[in-house]
Amino acid sequence: MSLPRILLGLAGLLALGACTRAPAPVHFFAEGQPERLSDWNVLYVADGRLRLNAQVLPYDLDSALFTDYAHKLRTVWMPAGTPARYRQDGAIDFPVGTIISKTFYYPRGEGDTVLRSDDTGADADGGLTLGKVRLVETRLLVRRASGWIALPYVWNAGQTEARLMRTGELVPLTLAGADGRRQPLEYMVPDENQCAGCHGTDLTSRQIFPIGPRARHLNHDFAYAGGKANQLRHWQEVGYLGDLPAGELPRNVAWNDRAAPLEARARSYLDINCGHCHSPSGAARTSGMWLDAGTRDPLRLGRCKLPIAAGQGTGNRAWDIVPGAPDDSILTYRMQSVDPGVMMPELGRGLVHEEGVELIRQWIAAMPAQDCGA
Repeated sequence: MSLPRILLGLAGLLALGACTRAPAPVHFFAEGQPERLSDWNVLYVADGRLRLNAQVLPYDLDSALFTDYAHKLRTVWMPAGTPARYRQDGAIDFPVGTIISKTFYYPRGEGDTVLRSDDTGADADGGLTLGKVRLVETRLLVRRASGWIALPYVWNAGQTEARLMRTGELVPLTLAGADGRRQPLEYMVPDENQCAGCHGTDLTSRQIFPIGPRARHLNHDFAYAGGKANQLRHWQEVGYLGDLPAGELPRNVAWNDRAAPLEARARSYLDINCGHCHSPSGAARTSGMWLDAGTRDPLRLGRCKLPIAAGQGTGNRAWDIVPGAPDDSILTYRMQSVDPGVMMPELGRGLVHEEGVELIRQWIAAMPAQDCGA
């Protein structure tokens, strides 16, 4: 064999090795704010795919917070030998060194459009094929000794790197629906203060905490590369969760599971979309309307409840929820609005979640009619 062919073959082997060799381990930064997402080595781009590093575990929630129809790839990584501790109600108690990531993306449509569609989840190994999706942002929640910090990273046009955007960003997109409808959207990447606004689930401490990874949101099967398994039990098996009790654990239903009871679906939707603020400890606790999973008092849930300091957000409606009458209820009015001074949730969306609004309308309509003024 000639020398040029030998050199060409060696070059090919080196190139192949560069594509397939394992990345450096996950890098936890105990301080500072790294400029690039790749500095953390949680996710990496290789061979046209967004991949998960070793010991980075994908997960999902029974119901996800609505974010303008974005799909989400969620992952968690913890230092070896330091499992999280189970909690019955609040967020799982993660150890110092934990890195939680949430990558927001859309399936690609024709031309420059992205698809308005239900979240179908990541690939079988937890990654994403970049030719099929448009990456928008990756948010990190990092547990340091001083508490949690939130860092928003925005992906570049080439889908090769995401850069820290502490002041947020507006990303222009065009959503294409299955019905042919096209919808312009300025996708809003939150700034650090807005991240803290949502994740400040304890108004007393003013610290931020994870919202999604709670037992009731994780207690269902996930399609891992090795087969389906209950997420909580799997986390325990891989050393990511300790103190997991035996027996039945709290569980929410998926809000879009039409086989589940309407009441359970609506409460699950309100829990994940509203309950982190509207709870006894959340930022909206002074509203008196608590929409978290643990609230059972009908008045606290808004039934025939007068609004507190809602201002123009009432839409000239008198009660938060009028049983049997969704068109007379403030809750549906605010969910259907995109006016920043009216809409609920206040952050995280620029569009109306049409399917979510319809669910809550059905839930209110199914309540026994009641004259709130009586």
